[in-house]
Amino acid sequence: MIKNKQIKHEMKEGLLVALPVIIGYLPAAMAFGLLAKNTRIPFIDTILFSMMVYAGASQFMALELIKAGVVNGSIILATFLLNLRHIMMSASLSVHFKKFDRRYLPIVAFGITDETFSVSSFNKERLTLPFVLVFYLLSHISWWLGTIAGYLAGEVLPASLQSSLSVGLYAMFAALLFPEIKKSNQMLLLSIISAIIYTIMHYSKIFAPGWDIILGIIISSSIGIIIFKDEVETVKDVKEVEN
Repeated sequence: MIKNKQIKHEMKEGLLVALPVIIGYLPAAMAFGLLAKNTRIPFIDTILFSMMVYAGASQFMALELIKAGVVNGSIILATFLLNLRHIMMSASLSVHFKKFDRRYLPIVAFGITDETFSVSSFNKERLTLPFVLVFYLLSHISWWLGTIAGYLAGEVLPASLQSSLSVGLYAMFAALLFPEIKKSNQMLLLSIISAIIYTIMHYSKIFAPGWDIILGIIISSSIGIIIFKDEVETVKDVKEVEN
């Protein structure tokens, strides 16, 4: 009886922390659904896009690459590189998932996004299996439901409102990026360098569409490793002292 009450309490906490993410996901997912419709992606494919890929930045980038006529291999490679950060996120949280039933780990891993990772990082003491499953599943469901709503709304929404919805994802990126910039001038420097690199590659037309993004990601990431090298070494030293 006590165990059931604890599980219900943990599920309720998962619901509460999911609400802000859901509120943020809905307009961004609607924007994706709307843009997918305008890119002439079929309805079923659009739904599967959000259900199976479930990576906002990659989905929006893929739409732009599809619209530009980029070959499938380049799209896959570009989205793979963009999503490599999820490996680090999963590794960071994995120490808190050691006691989870292994059968649920694929579901948990699939539910890690920029937003769910950020919230989970601030609630590490509450990362129980019921908490995580409710939080991650509700976030995922809200993403593909928002996608469906956006696709269907494309039939009735005026053009001005459609264009305003597309700002949603950029607002979400800004909400994730600005706090990091406030904490680190190096992050601001890397953001500026990354923007300059991509702009040069895009407008120089040296590379085929899609490859400008791929090479921009690789070069910016390499520069980021150099910029943050001292911080990484400092963290390692602190951990060695603590151990």
